[in-house]
Amino acid sequence: MILVTGGTGLIGSHLLFHLVKNGETVRATYRDIVSIEKVTKVFGYYSDNPSNLMERIDWVQADITNIGELEASFKDVNYVYHCAALISFDPKMYKTLAKINVEGTANVVNLCLKQGIKKLCHVSSIAAIGPSVKGDVVTEENEWSDSNASVYGITKHDAELEVWRGSQEGLNVVIANPGVVIGPGFWKSGSGSFFTYAAKDKKSFIPGGTGFVTITDVVTAMTKLMESNIVQERFIMVNQNLSYGELFQKIAPKLGVAPPTKKVPFWMLELFWRLDWLRSNLRSKRRRLTKTMAKGLYKQEIYSSEKLRKALDFTFEDLDVAIAFCCAKFKE
Repeated sequence: MILVTGGTGLIGSHLLFHLVKNGETVRATYRDIVSIEKVTKVFGYYSDNPSNLMERIDWVQADITNIGELEASFKDVNYVYHCAALISFDPKMYKTLAKINVEGTANVVNLCLKQGIKKLCHVSSIAAIGPSVKGDVVTEENEWSDSNASVYGITKHDAELEVWRGSQEGLNVVIANPGVVIGPGFWKSGSGSFFTYAAKDKKSFIPGGTGFVTITDVVTAMTKLMESNIVQERFIMVNQNLSYGELFQKIAPKLGVAPPTKKVPFWMLELFWRLDWLRSNLRSKRRRLTKTMAKGLYKQEIYSSEKLRKALDFTFEDLDVAIAFCCAKFKE
């Protein structure tokens, strides 16, 4: 049996569809019943009978920070995909991020060791690898530095350390480091917010850029890595490195609106993050733009997926086709 933690997120839900479609016996964890409805919706993007596929999943309510709940989900499991995580860039959320991303991952690793799991695939992020140093292309061997990292990146990096600790204790692991994942179904968070923003016919876009990858490529690469003999390795998963302006040039026309053309100047970013800090402290609101985030928007990051291409003879799908599919589902 295969266990998927965080089965109700963007990556987890698409991974579940891929696994059940291919006849795998699957169990998935969830936090609340409402989140399962999102998975049914995602399945509906690819199947005329999503309920039938959903019935083939053994759903277990479990919090990865609750070792008792989590241990029950490991019964009769051979392989684990650890997708559960919290995404936030607000420094005030650091303790919660560390609790879920680091302690939660440690719990998963410990149970994998205890239950004799054959292989663990840990879903990390390019945020755990960090930005390029002196303009170099980012690879899996990138030098890590806390100084330029977001609180999310720091906790995902520390989570990877827990996975490497497990590998030293005899657990077979692979780590996926996807870029910004393009996929349908979660329009108010992650990459979905780009589609929501573009649909509002906005005129401005943020500077900088990063690596993007489709959800199909992430799921395909993860499952191929799990089926392979590859262990104790991490892999960047990035299809194209784009500026945010270039991304909106791809999204907006497919939504029937004009792409934003005004780049937000750097001085305005500096002003925005300071005002956001003040708003957060005066009104106890979550941060929308931190100093680290603003600094990160100053440049285009370039990530290399050459290691993945060579290891799996992997070919990425057409990003434009995937964006068109997302736009069609967004308009529906």
